[in-house]
Amino acid sequence: MRGKLTVGNWKMHGGLAENAGRLAALAGGWRAQAGRGLAVCVPFPYLAQARDALAGGEVGWGAQDVSAHAAGAYTGEVSGAMLADFGCRFAIVGHSERRQYHGERDEAVGAKARASLAAGVTPIACVGETLAERDAGTTGEVVERQLRAVIDALGADLPRIVVAYEPVWAIGTGRTATPDQAQQVHAALRGRLERAGARDVPILYGGSVKASNAAALYAMPDVDGGLVGGASLDAGELLAIARS
Repeated sequence: MRGKLTVGNWKMHGGLAENAGRLAALAGGWRAQAGRGLAVCVPFPYLAQARDALAGGEVGWGAQDVSAHAAGAYTGEVSGAMLADFGCRFAIVGHSERRQYHGERDEAVGAKARASLAAGVTPIACVGETLAERDAGTTGEVVERQLRAVIDALGADLPRIVVAYEPVWAIGTGRTATPDQAQQVHAALRGRLERAGARDVPILYGGSVKASNAAALYAMPDVDGGLVGGASLDAGELLAIARS
């Protein structure tokens, strides 16, 4: 049975001092409930700090990206095996900011998801449409295409991942898909996953998730939690979301 998973994404924010307080608050404030999980994905330089602060507790940690390559002459890349060395449980792949600013194509996202799984790290594969695509009525086509690349790359390993639907027009804008809008896309993604033999893959919603709207979003039958951006920088807010 699917539970609820909340994953914080700090993006390119943080510093040793502020991270220490944030991580301590998460570690001290979260007690896992049946069917509910909490994790935070931090910038690469702070993986050791996250591990040291959270090890032995009930809050997981992960990275915001991973290389498609296992090793080699790829300056600046970080492999799945390196993430596993830090005890990472998750790695975000295909975030819209990576697609937009770094030109990541669907096939690259699939390759990153495969490399992450090969190292024992669960990929959180992101899909989502821009405002122009939503206005053009192509949301379904866009997210299906993005998800198909991951399905094709993973094959029988597909049930081991997490998917996140993040409408690009709702990321960092203060705009949020209504619960019904989110449910509509999540239901379509669920159907596609079911046809691929992975109906129970958790599907998170990402896009200006806050404590004030999390309960309504989490109440939707195909919304299995949240990928939380800006609000995750406030430990109290992230804990409130996870408890929604």
